[in-house]
Order: sequence, then C-alpha cells, then structure tokens
Amino acid sequence: MKMHCLPASVYLLLSVFLFFVACNGQNNNSRNIRESAAVQPPVSKSVANSAVLGGNIVAEIDDNIRSIFQDKTGVYWFGTNAAGVYRYDPKQAVGKRLTQFTEKDGLANNQVQSIQEDHAGNIWFGTGGFGVSRYEPGREVGPTFTTFTTEKNAQLSTNSAEEWKSAPNDLWFYAGGGVYRYDGNKLTYLPFPKPDFDPKYAPNPPDRLSRYAVYSILKDKKGCLWFGTQATGVCRFDPKPTAGKMFTWFTEKGLAGPAVLGLFEDKNGHIWFGNNGAGLFRYDGQTLTNFTEEKGLGNKEFRASGKSNPGSLARIYAINEDNKGVLWIGTVDAGVWRYDGNNLTNYTKNVGLTDNAVNTVYRDQRGELWFGTDGAGVCKFNGFSFTKFVGK
Repeated sequence: MKMHCLPASVYLLLSVFLFFVACNGQNNNSRNIRESAAVQPPVSKSVANSAVLGGNIVAEIDDNIRSIFQDKTGVYWFGTNAAGVYRYDPKQAVGKRLTQFTEKDGLANNQVQSIQEDHAGNIWFGTGGFGVSRYEPGREVGPTFTTFTTEKNAQLSTNSAEEWKSAPNDLWFYAGGGVYRYDGNKLTYLPFPKPDFDPKYAPNPPDRLSRYAVYSILKDKKGCLWFGTQATGVCRFDPKPTAGKMFTWFTEKGLAGPAVLGLFEDKNGHIWFGNNGAGLFRYDGQTLTNFTEEKGLGNKEFRASGKSNPGSLARIYAINEDNKGVLWIGTVDAGVWRYDGNNLTNYTKNVGLTDNAVNTVYRDQRGELWFGTDGAGVCKFNGFSFTKFVGK
C-alpha cells in the first residue's frame, strides 16, 4: 500500500476534519456509541419468560436494528440501537417466541452492535460503550449474562507482538482504539501497534472513542483479520505473514475518513469495504478500487456537508452475499443495492423494502436475506419480494 507522509500541522488539521466528518455520519444515524449508552429502551407490555433465563416476553421487536444472527439451534437474535437484544425462537408457541433482554438483565449496554456464537454454543454480544456480554443458553440459575469490561473480567494488553495472535475459535470485538480478543479463557484488549504513517500515535483506552476505534471485523478464508476503523481506513492483521508485515493499512482513495462499517469476503476471495461517505471499495489481493467512484455513484456533498443523497452508493453500512454469490449492499440513505458481477440494482421502499436506511444484512441457514433497518424493524427477502418480519 502506498503511504504518504504529511507535515505534522497538515496531518493534525486533516485528522480533526476526518474525525468530525466520520462522527457526523454516525450521530445523524444513531450510531454514536458514547451517546447511545444513555438512551433507555422503550417501554412495552411484557411478562417474565419461563422458557429461558431472564428477559421478558414481548409482542413486537424494536424499530432500530443494528445486528442479526441465527445460532446453531435455529434461534434468531436481533441487536438494537437502544432496546437491548431480542431472542426469537420459531419453535415456541405463538405469543411466546420473542424475548427481550436489556441492561436490567445484565447486558453490558442496550446498544448491541455485533452477535457471535462460540464453539460451546454460548452467544456473545458486542455492545455500545465497547462492552462485551456472554449468554449461556443452558444456564438455569444465576445471572442471565456474564459481562466483560476493562474493569471486570478483561485483561489489558502491553501490546507486545506475542499478544497479537489468532486461533480458529477466537472471538473478536470492537474497542475504542483497537480490538478485544477472547481466546476461550480471557478477554484481552489489543490496541493497534504504531502505524508508520502516524508518528504521533499513542495507544488509546478501550472504552474511549478514537480515530482508531473499530466498527467492523472480518476473518477471511486465509485466517487474516480485517478491521474497519472510525477514521483511519482498514487494517489487515496477518498472524503468519509469509512476506511483509503483520499489519497492513489501507488508507488511500478516500478510504481513510468516515468510518468503515462493512467488511465482507465474496466467493472469489475479494474483500469489500463499506465506508460511510466514500462508498464501496474492492480489494482483489493486489489492487484497491473505489467501486462507487468507478460506477459514478458517489456523494461528494456528504463529505462536505453531511447531506444524504438517495440513489447514491456512498454511505455503506452493511455487505453480504446470497446463495448465488450476488452481493447485497445496505446503505443508510439509498436502500439496498444488488450487484451480480455485472449489473447494479437499487431496491428502496418503493419496491417493498421497509426502510431506506439499512444497518445490517444477514443471510440465515436457509439462505434467506434479512435486513435490519434504522426505523422500520426487520424485513426479509425470499428471492422474489420483501416482507416485514413480525416476531409473534
């Protein structure tokens, strides 16, 4: 990757500007981690759930969905922006399928950004405020969640080379100046090593937002980890480099600026980056391409003033692939784009999508696509049409 060194004064001014633009995009769409911690979940009629430990049975899901996951038992989990997480079990009787968990149940924060499952079947949640919580489905007594923070159950790394490693069953979570790694025994905070292009870099505490805060994580087929940051582009961590460095930064062509919120590896092994302002990028192993600019679908007004532009492919929040290898790209202001390798098709509310602000795109075990929106809950695409999900 080609790096450019700037005079210190210019770099400082540019850093402040990029950080402001990135945060502006986050704040406009309820994605600011620090502010979300103060938001209380909506009050709804609920009853205690005897089928699982903790939580309350509710009649409907929240409108602002940040993450979707289906565990190996077939249960769906929906993380929200400020209402905790919902567990949907389609095998339960109607009226008892949807359970809501919040901070009152021990969840680290009511904003749930990511959901994962470990090899033992425990469900893990990366939350706002850079907290991490674990849910153990088989537990019948005790707290509903085990919560990990830097003050509780987490280790602080000295950032030595030995701390940065990877194993097949590791779990990785967002943090304020790097990432958390869970190795099956402990949660360790790993701030990024000093990049060559940032002579004034200093490690940041895990619970404090910085330009190096991580908003997206991908583990590719070769075992490399990719981290999308708040305002410093994308970092690739290769735990066993055959040549070159363990850490490679991708910052060119506008990638370093607004936050990188989407990372995805397609069927051909290409890595796609979704940037909240600069658009969609593709890395084929050799060359980084700004796909959005190549297709003439950018939105320069957002970079200058924060103004959205329906019909653009500039503010990417999520990327996934259907069973046929077709890419689906969720945006915050232009619905969903479908790319089959040749043609781009835009789907919006006009054709059944429940909202034009799409926070996450998820493919379940049956191959159906789920879209978590910023204001209209969840909708599904069965290959022909969109339908709103009602979790009853």
